[in-house]
Amino acid sequence: MARKSYSEQLVKLKEDVLKMGAMVEEAICLAVKSLKEGDVELAQQVVDGDDAIDDFTVRIEDCCITLLALQQPMARDLRVITTAIKITTDLERMADLAVDIAKVTQRISGQPLIKPLIDIPRMMEITQKMTRISLDAYVKEDPEMVHCLIDYEHEVDALSDQVFRELSLLMVDDPHTIKQAAQLLLVARFLERIAAHATNVGESTYYMVKGERTELNL
Repeated sequence: MARKSYSEQLVKLKEDVLKMGAMVEEAICLAVKSLKEGDVELAQQVVDGDDAIDDFTVRIEDCCITLLALQQPMARDLRVITTAIKITTDLERMADLAVDIAKVTQRISGQPLIKPLIDIPRMMEITQKMTRISLDAYVKEDPEMVHCLIDYEHEVDALSDQVFRELSLLMVDDPHTIKQAAQLLLVARFLERIAAHATNVGESTYYMVKGERTELNL
Protein backbone atom coordinates (compact mmCIF):
# COMPACT_ATOMS: atom_id res chain seq x y z
CA MET A 1 0.00 0.00 0.00
CA ALA A 2 2.81 2.37 0.90
CA ARG A 3 4.57 1.58 -2.38
CA LYS A 4 1.37 2.34 -4.31
CA SER A 5 1.09 5.68 -2.58
CA TYR A 6 4.73 6.41 -3.44
CA SER A 7 4.12 5.60 -7.12
CA GLU A 8 1.06 7.82 -7.13
CA GLN A 9 3.11 10.65 -5.63
CA LEU A 10 5.65 10.33 -8.43
CA VAL A 11 2.88 10.50 -11.01
CA LYS A 12 1.39 13.54 -9.28
CA LEU A 13 4.82 15.17 -9.21
CA LYS A 14 5.10 14.90 -12.98
CA GLU A 15 1.58 16.23 -13.42
CA ASP A 16 2.40 19.27 -11.30
CA VAL A 17 5.56 19.98 -13.28
CA LEU A 18 3.50 19.80 -16.48
CA LYS A 19 0.87 22.17 -15.05
CA MET A 20 3.55 24.62 -14.04
CA GLY A 21 5.01 24.40 -17.52
CA ALA A 22 1.64 25.28 -19.05
CA MET A 23 1.41 28.33 -16.78
CA VAL A 24 4.87 29.45 -17.84
CA GLU A 25 4.07 28.98 -21.53
CA GLU A 26 1.00 31.16 -21.14
CA ALA A 27 2.96 33.84 -19.27
CA ILE A 28 5.53 34.06 -22.07
CA CYS A 29 2.81 34.26 -24.73
CA LEU A 30 0.84 36.95 -22.88
CA ALA A 31 3.96 38.99 -22.15
CA VAL A 32 4.91 39.20 -25.83
CA LYS A 33 1.29 39.81 -26.80
CA SER A 34 1.13 42.72 -24.34
CA LEU A 35 4.25 44.18 -25.94
CA LYS A 36 2.97 43.80 -29.48
CA GLU A 37 -0.40 45.34 -28.63
CA GLY A 38 0.81 47.89 -26.09
CA ASP A 39 -1.58 46.35 -23.55
CA VAL A 40 -0.40 47.41 -20.09
CA GLU A 41 -3.30 45.64 -18.35
CA LEU A 42 -2.26 42.37 -19.94
CA ALA A 43 1.32 43.08 -18.93
CA GLN A 44 0.19 43.59 -15.33
CA GLN A 45 -1.69 40.29 -15.51
CA VAL A 46 1.62 38.57 -16.30
CA VAL A 47 3.35 40.36 -13.43
CA ASP A 48 0.57 39.48 -10.97
CA GLY A 49 0.42 35.87 -12.17
CA ASP A 50 4.04 35.27 -11.23
CA ASP A 51 3.05 34.71 -7.59
CA ALA A 52 0.97 31.67 -8.57
CA ILE A 53 3.92 30.22 -10.47
CA ASP A 54 6.20 30.86 -7.49
CA ASP A 55 3.69 29.06 -5.26
CA PHE A 56 3.75 26.09 -7.64
CA THR A 57 7.54 26.06 -7.42
CA VAL A 58 7.45 25.86 -3.64
CA ARG A 59 4.81 23.13 -3.72
CA ILE A 60 6.82 20.98 -6.11
CA GLU A 61 10.06 21.50 -4.19
CA ASP A 62 8.35 20.62 -0.88
CA CYS A 63 6.95 17.45 -2.47
CA CYS A 64 10.41 16.48 -3.74
CA ILE A 65 12.04 17.09 -0.37
CA THR A 66 9.38 15.00 1.36
CA LEU A 67 9.86 12.13 -1.09
CA LEU A 68 13.61 12.26 -0.67
CA ALA A 69 13.37 12.28 3.13
CA LEU A 70 10.66 9.65 3.59
CA GLN A 71 11.23 7.28 0.68
CA GLN A 72 15.02 7.48 0.31
CA PRO A 73 14.75 6.67 -3.41
CA MET A 74 17.56 5.04 -5.33
CA ALA A 75 18.76 5.09 -8.94
CA ARG A 76 16.01 6.00 -11.40
CA ASP A 77 13.47 7.23 -8.84
CA LEU A 78 16.13 9.47 -7.36
CA ARG A 79 16.76 10.95 -10.80
CA VAL A 80 13.04 11.49 -11.34
CA ILE A 81 12.75 13.52 -8.15
CA THR A 82 15.94 15.54 -8.53
CA THR A 83 15.08 16.23 -12.18
CA ALA A 84 11.72 17.65 -11.11
CA ILE A 85 13.57 20.13 -8.88
CA LYS A 86 15.93 21.14 -11.70
CA ILE A 87 13.12 21.54 -14.23
CA THR A 88 11.07 23.57 -11.77
CA THR A 89 14.01 25.91 -11.28
CA ASP A 90 14.32 26.47 -15.03
CA LEU A 91 10.58 27.02 -15.39
CA GLU A 92 10.57 29.56 -12.58
CA ARG A 93 13.37 31.49 -14.27
CA MET A 94 11.47 31.41 -17.56
CA ALA A 95 8.45 32.88 -15.78
CA ASP A 96 10.65 35.61 -14.29
CA LEU A 97 11.84 36.47 -17.80
CA ALA A 98 8.22 36.67 -18.98
CA VAL A 99 7.65 39.20 -16.20
CA ASP A 100 10.71 41.13 -17.41
CA ILE A 101 9.16 41.30 -20.89
CA ALA A 102 5.85 42.48 -19.42
CA LYS A 103 7.71 45.24 -17.56
CA VAL A 104 9.17 46.41 -20.87
CA THR A 105 5.58 46.81 -22.10
CA GLN A 106 4.90 48.97 -19.07
CA ARG A 107 8.03 51.05 -19.56
CA ILE A 108 7.27 51.93 -23.19
CA SER A 109 3.55 52.35 -22.58
CA GLY A 110 1.97 55.03 -24.76
CA GLN A 111 4.79 55.04 -27.29
CA PRO A 112 4.15 53.87 -30.86
CA LEU A 113 6.41 50.97 -31.74
CA ILE A 114 9.44 52.09 -33.73
CA LYS A 115 9.02 49.04 -35.98
CA PRO A 116 6.45 46.28 -36.43
CA LEU A 117 7.22 43.34 -34.17
CA ILE A 118 7.81 40.33 -36.40
CA ASP A 119 10.92 38.52 -35.21
CA ILE A 120 10.18 38.87 -31.48
CA PRO A 121 6.76 37.14 -31.72
CA ARG A 122 8.41 34.46 -33.85
CA MET A 123 11.03 33.96 -31.14
CA MET A 124 8.22 33.61 -28.60
CA GLU A 125 6.49 30.95 -30.72
CA ILE A 126 9.69 28.93 -30.99
CA THR A 127 10.40 29.14 -27.25
CA GLN A 128 6.85 27.95 -26.59
CA LYS A 129 7.39 25.03 -28.92
CA MET A 130 10.69 24.22 -27.21
CA THR A 131 9.07 24.29 -23.79
CA ARG A 132 6.27 22.04 -24.97
CA ILE A 133 8.66 19.54 -26.56
CA SER A 134 10.93 19.37 -23.54
CA LEU A 135 8.02 18.85 -21.13
CA ASP A 136 6.38 16.32 -23.43
CA ALA A 137 9.66 14.40 -23.49
CA TYR A 138 9.75 14.61 -19.69
CA VAL A 139 6.25 13.20 -19.26
CA LYS A 140 6.72 10.49 -21.90
CA GLU A 141 10.27 9.77 -20.67
CA ASP A 142 11.46 9.96 -24.27
CA PRO A 143 15.03 11.33 -24.40
CA GLU A 144 15.20 11.21 -28.19
CA MET A 145 12.61 13.99 -28.46
CA VAL A 146 14.96 16.58 -27.00
CA HIS A 147 17.61 16.54 -29.74
CA CYS A 148 15.57 18.86 -31.97
CA LEU A 149 15.91 21.57 -29.31
CA ILE A 150 19.41 22.34 -30.60
CA ASP A 151 18.07 23.49 -33.98
CA TYR A 152 15.27 25.48 -32.41
CA GLU A 153 17.67 27.26 -30.08
CA HIS A 154 19.90 28.15 -33.03
CA GLU A 155 16.83 29.55 -34.79
CA VAL A 156 16.05 31.74 -31.77
CA ASP A 157 19.65 32.94 -31.65
CA ALA A 158 19.54 33.82 -35.36
CA LEU A 159 16.33 35.80 -34.91
CA SER A 160 17.86 37.62 -31.95
CA ASP A 161 20.82 38.58 -34.13
CA GLN A 162 18.40 39.84 -36.76
CA VAL A 163 16.58 41.96 -34.19
CA PHE A 164 19.91 43.38 -33.04
CA ARG A 165 20.95 44.31 -36.59
CA GLU A 166 17.63 45.98 -37.42
CA LEU A 167 17.41 47.94 -34.20
CA SER A 168 21.04 49.01 -34.43
CA LEU A 169 20.37 50.49 -37.87
CA LEU A 170 17.31 52.30 -36.54
CA MET A 171 19.30 53.79 -33.67
CA VAL A 172 21.99 55.03 -36.04
CA ASP A 173 19.45 56.54 -38.43
CA ASP A 174 17.30 58.13 -35.74
CA PRO A 175 18.72 58.72 -32.24
CA HIS A 176 15.16 59.31 -30.95
CA THR A 177 14.58 55.55 -31.26
CA ILE A 178 17.43 54.63 -28.93
CA LYS A 179 15.47 54.32 -25.67
CA GLN A 180 12.76 52.08 -27.08
CA ALA A 181 15.20 50.12 -29.22
CA ALA A 182 17.26 49.36 -26.11
CA GLN A 183 14.14 47.98 -24.42
CA LEU A 184 13.30 45.80 -27.44
CA LEU A 185 16.86 44.50 -27.48
CA LEU A 186 16.33 43.43 -23.88
CA VAL A 187 13.21 41.52 -24.90
CA ALA A 188 15.14 39.63 -27.58
CA ARG A 189 17.78 38.79 -24.98
CA PHE A 190 15.12 37.61 -22.52
CA LEU A 191 13.65 35.29 -25.16
CA GLU A 192 17.11 33.92 -25.92
CA ARG A 193 17.49 33.08 -22.25
CA ILE A 194 14.04 31.46 -22.16
CA ALA A 195 15.10 29.24 -25.07
CA ALA A 196 18.25 28.27 -23.15
CA HIS A 197 16.20 27.31 -20.11
CA ALA A 198 13.85 25.22 -22.28
CA THR A 199 16.93 23.43 -23.59
CA ASN A 200 18.07 22.85 -20.01
CA VAL A 201 14.75 21.12 -19.35
CA GLY A 202 15.51 18.83 -22.29
CA GLU A 203 18.96 18.06 -20.91
CA SER A 204 17.49 17.27 -17.50
CA THR A 205 14.95 14.94 -19.09
CA TYR A 206 17.69 13.14 -21.01
CA TYR A 207 19.64 12.62 -17.80
CA MET A 208 16.55 11.43 -15.93
CA VAL A 209 15.88 8.65 -18.44
CA LYS A 210 19.38 7.71 -19.56
CA GLY A 211 21.39 8.46 -16.45
CA GLU A 212 23.85 10.22 -18.77
CA ARG A 213 24.60 13.87 -19.44
CA THR A 214 24.06 15.45 -22.84
CA GLU A 215 24.94 18.95 -24.00
CA LEU A 216 22.25 20.65 -26.06
CA ASN A 217 23.44 24.24 -25.54
CA LEU A 218 26.04 24.21 -28.30
